[in-house]
Amino acid sequence: MPHPRQFVQPPLEFIPPDLDRNILRVARLILPVWMRRKTSIAKIDAVNVEQLAELYQQFQAGKIRLLLAFRHPSADDPFCLMYLVHYLLPRTARQTGIRLQSPTHAHFMYDRGIPLWAGAHIGWMYSKLGGTPIHRGKLDRVGLKSARDLLTNGQFPLMAAPEGATNGHNEIVSPLEPGIAQMAFWCVEDLQKADRSEQVVIVPIGIQYHYVKQDWKPVDQLLKSLEADTGIKPNTSDRYARLYAISEHMLTVMESFYRRFYHQDLPSVENAEPNARLALRLEILLDAALTVAEQYFNLQTKGNVIDRCRRLEQAAWDLIFREDLKLGEIPPVDRGLADRVAEEASLRIWHMRLVESFVAVTGKYVLEKPSLDRFAETTLLLWDMITRIKGGNAFKRPKLGKQSVLMTIGDPISVSDRAAVYQSSRRAAKQAVADLTQDLQIAMEKMIL
Repeated sequence: MPHPRQFVQPPLEFIPPDLDRNILRVARLILPVWMRRKTSIAKIDAVNVEQLAELYQQFQAGKIRLLLAFRHPSADDPFCLMYLVHYLLPRTARQTGIRLQSPTHAHFMYDRGIPLWAGAHIGWMYSKLGGTPIHRGKLDRVGLKSARDLLTNGQFPLMAAPEGATNGHNEIVSPLEPGIAQMAFWCVEDLQKADRSEQVVIVPIGIQYHYVKQDWKPVDQLLKSLEADTGIKPNTSDRYARLYAISEHMLTVMESFYRRFYHQDLPSVENAEPNARLALRLEILLDAALTVAEQYFNLQTKGNVIDRCRRLEQAAWDLIFREDLKLGEIPPVDRGLADRVAEEASLRIWHMRLVESFVAVTGKYVLEKPSLDRFAETTLLLWDMITRIKGGNAFKRPKLGKQSVLMTIGDPISVSDRAAVYQSSRRAAKQAVADLTQDLQIAMEKMIL
């Protein structure tokens, strides 16, 4: 499929949250039907929901401000979270005698880029459901101000994913970004300035997907499809050997691609056992792909892979969604040149998109536990990569079977109890944010079953 041409666009506008209870009511009613028809989700269970019900009760009584920090392994997570707060939460509250006001909803933060690939109607829907957008790759003062206000003054708790994006792994938590912890401390300060007594609490929420049936046929069919795409003729029926062969072949192909066409020096890796060597080669390849994009956008290599991806995305947006041009007033020649710049930026960010899907890949994930779930996750990540290379739509993933979802409500973390340390000095504040982020990381990792 040919890549659609990208033209220069006006600046991305902030989409303000505009909660509409009628829209919310309709969304709640159609949610179960939508999940059955549009996702692979067959069943959603949750544990420790009574604790969440108690926290909602305290929130509604004006005793706490509540930040729900959820794991983000899949694009289906928003459906699960909405089902949790609109169905499982009120049901558990009734069963345990906890009185909650209706609706039990939550505001939420979402990536401003989602409406770009999912459609403008998604931005409208998210706004009407009380969501607020954020630019991931820059200091988005308007987005941060909106989220900060919702956390401090919103009529519902605020939901956010501290991983920042999906990582495609049910049993690996990506390094958490510090923004959620920082926002929680800001909320403490905002409450103190307003002479309000609420305590600020973060609740980690785990999400895991499992295939309902141990049916390997869809995985085998997907492996066969990937082998055809890569030109591999399997000489074994061993699934792991086939998966490894596809992975190694793609590494070799992409290493050659970046060496030959982008003049990247990718050192060979020999002195390591096969899976460790695979992981190291992948790390080197991802670095080379990001370097190619950074060189074009004139960005310094700084931070981890996730940080680099975020900066690259924003650099591309800055050249596509131009804040420095009045597009309705510039001459046709200037407009044509701006179109060329936007098109080139769109093409160059392709390198980052390849990397984005592999930020959590370890090289040993399947070998350590060759379950259907892990096989499927890794095979789908390879499908994402190959689909992007072919010019297809990586958001239209094949479905490998019905899945059950287990959501785990973690123990609440008091941010207010850490406020004194945070406020003692600038260095202490930075460390307090890092410590809270690390504690949240540990809490999320402990919820993985």
